[in-house]
Amino acid sequence: MLNSVEEVRSGPFRSVLIIVVAILLQVAVANRLPLPGSVTPDLVMLTVVALALFKGETVGMVAGFFAGLATDLVPPADHTIGMYALVYCVVGYLSGLVSPEMDRSQSLPFVAVAIGALVGNLAYALVGVMLGDPRADWSIVSRTVPLAVLYNVLASPFVVWAVLRLSQRNERLEPRGGLSVPGFSARLGRQQR
Repeated sequence: MLNSVEEVRSGPFRSVLIIVVAILLQVAVANRLPLPGSVTPDLVMLTVVALALFKGETVGMVAGFFAGLATDLVPPADHTIGMYALVYCVVGYLSGLVSPEMDRSQSLPFVAVAIGALVGNLAYALVGVMLGDPRADWSIVSRTVPLAVLYNVLASPFVVWAVLRLSQRNERLEPRGGLSVPGFSARLGRQQR
């Protein structure tokens, strides 16, 4: 009984910790990568999508809102506060809707990440157009969205794996069918030989 109470209490704390690490990695590492097209992978959005896929639409929506709000406030924030909060909230909710289907396909997390990246970037551009952001011009959006989706899909295996390992450390005795990490036992958390 005590273990289940500890797991319930540590679940939200673990999700917050995962989001804080994603924001720090985004600001300190990903934003500084010299990638072609001046576009970087959005590690925070990938983390929100992964949390939503593993924990459902409510967690995805709440995690998306707070991760987006933190992203809106962390320097170098040069946009209207609330844009990322709205976009990540919607992307987290939509990604969480496919959470019950996770056991059916091993490729579903990556398809969901690709769709989440596309929806997230297009939603951010749409909100920017509605708010009069000069960077939300069609020529800029049509050039950056395909690169952003590509970079997010390339980064997604690492982010999805890390979120899976960190968020489900003590929450489940048996791994989910399509998302088990080869070579690791979910029960012991140790590498099998």
